[in-house]
Amino acid sequence: MIHTRSLLLLLVVFTLMPTSLLAKKKPNVIIFFADDISARELPIYGSSVWSKPPQGGNTSDPQYRASTPVLDKMANQGVVIKDAWSATICMPARAMMMSGRYAHLHKWWHNKDKGKYTNESGKKESVPVYISSPHTIAHVAKAGGYASIWAGKTQMGGVNQFGFDEGVFTPGGQTQRECLKNKYTDFKIVQKKVNGKRVLINEDTGDEVNYYQQFGWYWKPHVQLMNHPDSKTKFEWWPNTPKSRKEYGLHTYGPDVELDFVFDFMDRKHKQEEPFFVYHTTHLGHDGWDFFSSDINKETRNKWPATPKVKWENNKYTRTQPKITGDNGDYNTHGTISEPGIHSHINYIDYQVWLYMQKLEEMGEANNTVFIFCADNGTSGYGKNSPAVQKGVHVPMIIYAPCLDMTKEGMQDIVANTADIYSTVAEVMGVQIPDSYEVNGVSLIPYLTTNKKEHRQWVYSYHQDKQLIRGKYVLIDGVGRTYDVTAQPDDLISYPQITDWSKFSENHMNENKKLQKILPRFNVHDIEHGEPKGGFKTPEPLRKL
Repeated sequence: MIHTRSLLLLLVVFTLMPTSLLAKKKPNVIIFFADDISARELPIYGSSVWSKPPQGGNTSDPQYRASTPVLDKMANQGVVIKDAWSATICMPARAMMMSGRYAHLHKWWHNKDKGKYTNESGKKESVPVYISSPHTIAHVAKAGGYASIWAGKTQMGGVNQFGFDEGVFTPGGQTQRECLKNKYTDFKIVQKKVNGKRVLINEDTGDEVNYYQQFGWYWKPHVQLMNHPDSKTKFEWWPNTPKSRKEYGLHTYGPDVELDFVFDFMDRKHKQEEPFFVYHTTHLGHDGWDFFSSDINKETRNKWPATPKVKWENNKYTRTQPKITGDNGDYNTHGTISEPGIHSHINYIDYQVWLYMQKLEEMGEANNTVFIFCADNGTSGYGKNSPAVQKGVHVPMIIYAPCLDMTKEGMQDIVANTADIYSTVAEVMGVQIPDSYEVNGVSLIPYLTTNKKEHRQWVYSYHQDKQLIRGKYVLIDGVGRTYDVTAQPDDLISYPQITDWSKFSENHMNENKKLQKILPRFNVHDIEHGEPKGGFKTPEPLRKL
């Protein structure tokens, strides 16, 4: 009888407990989604080859090897996925992460190949992901009771339609018309008509350049806020206060600004005892116009502009405060920034991840946060936009989550997909996706927290109308070649091609047949490219478990 009363009392206390205390028990979730970085660029993957400055390509020169002590430690104490796949190029990869679905559902087949639908005005236009796949990862967070922020590159229009509470955006989704309204920076490559011909002009110098339209996201960046509590309007260009305008200048670095606003968001939500979801889609890893360099030659200019200098020493990072002077294309950086190259970008990512860990420690949330690091597609000049072998799709994936009591540690010889992150996050947040709403991601939680030896039997990706798939024995790439993947080569890519099946095992042949049977399910590029018959349906709602 006493035991029953005690249980009833506990039930009453739990029921009456403030929701803020209940929310605090939920783990925070941070996704750090890097741009154009192949798995081979991170030392933890052990590749014998990586990318070199200034234009990319292959090198084994140690001076161009990234240094990632923080990510290495997180990978060893958490897990690192040996063969994680994404899509081959930015927009489809971002659609997959946002929706947990492949292109047969979200309809973003390539950057310039998106399915059409009929909008509310009766016009045909490219279908937004929030229409084709309305249960976005932010809506999952909202259903789980999480506050959310989207920071960095979007590459998706209608950012206020995805379900995020707040945003701090550097260019990638804004139109030229929107960005031209920003008067704080002339670091822009814009389209103009000169003598009746459309050309690209560097607004900083007035020179015509051979590049692509770009609004600077690194130095002297374009930054737009969404729903910031101190903003006067829903969307507001930053700097937006007398203090920030005074401090803004050539030394202002876009990734730093993003992180400052992310930390401001985390602080506010921590004080309000709300669990938070950070979706940090950094530009770091992506190429960009080097406004500080006078070299504009297409063949020799820097693909990856320099970052602020950082140094790892005595188990901590120090950062040199940038000092940059000059104007109109003539600049002196006074030795305060790094050398250009993707290795410098990855070093700076490692520094920012260290800052995240310091911040979580300071907040007392280090053991109550799931931190996931990955990238959208392969490195520019190497894998990006390539359907060959797994060059374009093989990306790093590290999961660090002391709060999950993981049974796995270090390098995991499994296949996974960035779509799996969506399902993993849903499970962590305690959200159930309705069975009637197709999701292609598979939660990693059962694998990470039990004695399960396998996560997926196969992993899939796409490149416009081309498909890639691999299992334990066989990889079929986007150009129709088949490879033996039972042993990983030193460069992570030089798998033996299978041309004579008689030389390979029955396991190879059986798996090949199985993979070939899976592909038709997703191969609808030419038959259902956009809106399905009957249109996109309103799905059943998400609900808490």
